[in-house]
Amino acid sequence: MIIEENKPLGPLTTLGVGGPARYFCEVVSEQEIVDACQWANERDLPLFVLGGGSNLVVSDAGFDGLVLRVGLMGIEITAGVGSDVVFRAAGGENWDSFVQRAVEENCAGIECLAGIPGTVGGTPVQNVGAYGQEVSSVIEHVRAFDLREQAFIEFAAEECEFAYRRSRFNSTGKGRYVVTRVDFRLQRNGEPMLKYADLQHSFAGNVRPSLAEVAATVRRIRLSKGMLLVEGDADCRSAGSFFKNPVVGVEALRGVAEAAGKEPPKFPAGDARRAKIPAAWLIEQAGFSKGFARGAAAVSSRHTLALVNCGNATAAEVMALAEEIRVAVQEKFGIELEMEPVLVGF
Repeated sequence: MIIEENKPLGPLTTLGVGGPARYFCEVVSEQEIVDACQWANERDLPLFVLGGGSNLVVSDAGFDGLVLRVGLMGIEITAGVGSDVVFRAAGGENWDSFVQRAVEENCAGIECLAGIPGTVGGTPVQNVGAYGQEVSSVIEHVRAFDLREQAFIEFAAEECEFAYRRSRFNSTGKGRYVVTRVDFRLQRNGEPMLKYADLQHSFAGNVRPSLAEVAATVRRIRLSKGMLLVEGDADCRSAGSFFKNPVVGVEALRGVAEAAGKEPPKFPAGDARRAKIPAAWLIEQAGFSKGFARGAAAVSSRHTLALVNCGNATAAEVMALAEEIRVAVQEKFGIELEMEPVLVGF
């Protein structure tokens, strides 16, 4: 176990902003997690767990504690009941590589989550989802180190408190757990998910595209929206979607339509009395077009929901732009946008 001091954190995030960690350690085994946590406890240091750095904004001051980067690797595949196949993946595995492994095994359940940056261990924390799929629908168990009890615990899916972009790991148990492994139950030879219009349009006339074709198409769509990490592409220097799509009731929908002078696009939210409105649409209607910039922070030129670092942005500039957008949407529509990235050191 190697402890580094004053480790720059910006280069370890997809947004590329933020100051240093006072202390930094990359762990590659569960025992190293125990040792690192004990080291921090003995010095009364706060602890932050870093995965792929893809859904994160680090303050310009950095983090005055120990940043623990999870580097546990390994994937085990076992047969389940019937056509089910269980993939047991370590928390440090690259998520997109794991999705690719699953589709190559012809196992359905996460093909629409291709191209999402980050690690396996980060997916249950936020209940990662895209194009009609969420990891909560296929997660069977999550193994984590409980910082309070100083013990490893395995949670069944129903114990993870999954909801839209939420779980016990970022709500009731925020800051308490280090995810080390996730078990996914996928379906061999399963049907691909073609729920979203973008995918339906892409495969019009194709009776049954393969899982690999769907995953590849999702990556192309994400690339067109600046949501795929590509070296040298300024639009990819972001934290992904900066705001969650708000779920609102019927009255709020009427208010939005009245304020905008037209009906908003909306999607089902699991309740006939509520609907999900695209945050990108609200942002655009509030006056923020693609490419809108404040200093070195800007709205992506390809997707209004992403805020990008134009090259030398500070965390303060990014957060100021986010706040300007949040206030404008609140004033125009009476809807409070909730930020999606994790904030560190603020």
